[in-house]
Amino acid sequence: MNNKIGYRTLTMGLRVGLGLIAWAGVASAQQYVPTTPTQESLYCSGVVTDRQVPGDTYLISGENSRYKTTFVPGDYVFINQGADHGVKVGDQFEVVRRESDTTGVVWFKYQPMLSRAMGSTYTDIGRLRIVHVDAKTSTAEMAMACDMMQRGDLVRPFVARPAPQYHTVKLDPFAAPSGKKTAMVVSTKDFGALVGPGRIVYINLGSNQGVQVGDYFRMFRYQGSQSDTMYEIKNTSYTVFGFGSTPVAYEWNNLPRHVLGEGIVLRTGPNSSTVQVTASRQEIYVGDYVELE
Repeated sequence: MNNKIGYRTLTMGLRVGLGLIAWAGVASAQQYVPTTPTQESLYCSGVVTDRQVPGDTYLISGENSRYKTTFVPGDYVFINQGADHGVKVGDQFEVVRRESDTTGVVWFKYQPMLSRAMGSTYTDIGRLRIVHVDAKTSTAEMAMACDMMQRGDLVRPFVARPAPQYHTVKLDPFAAPSGKKTAMVVSTKDFGALVGPGRIVYINLGSNQGVQVGDYFRMFRYQGSQSDTMYEIKNTSYTVFGFGSTPVAYEWNNLPRHVLGEGIVLRTGPNSSTVQVTASRQEIYVGDYVELE
């Protein structure tokens, strides 16, 4: 009888001990706060640039091309450069694709003009590692995939990208204007209209204007401005029929601005920056304003 009681006590103790260890592991995982962007954020963020990506190296197709329209991890793909061009087993290449917004929707009145000044959008598709080389072509496997690869995707030598450090300053909803350069959220990754934390936006300031990887942009909105393409009732910042009005006509330039969030610069083009939203108080729209912190 005493042996059974001792066995049960030992078993219970082991279960409690293992449970505490497991709980400690979960608590540790919950407390983990990343200090830099993830590899996916860094290498799947895309860029807007007025410098055309050369098209001399590209993806031809892959195995089972008689029925495959796209290629995913696990597929072998072929590129149009081989040993004659210095390609070696183990070499890595990045794959990009030039894309444009096919919807034709203009979200704010300055968007077409700013988009033209920034350049073309190049989407990151993934990374290849060469596993076999022939004279004129090479066979590669996907070392990283952001999207499905397809015929004609542009292939460029892989270059590691710097991983900036997140800052630890809490977002201030009442931050005064920094007095530094201002710009706008011109577009988003995948050509959406609104974003939140972790998402990618493209801003019309870049390396030509002194922006560097790791810089922070504060995002904000003016009360009562009329820049959106969607219909707005005029002057709602100080009057709404049937719901009151003020004796003074307050406009966007004499009201506090609405601080929305902030983001870190991951990449720059000559006149654009790729920015990951790191914090937001609410959704951020294309057409919202930004300033360097």
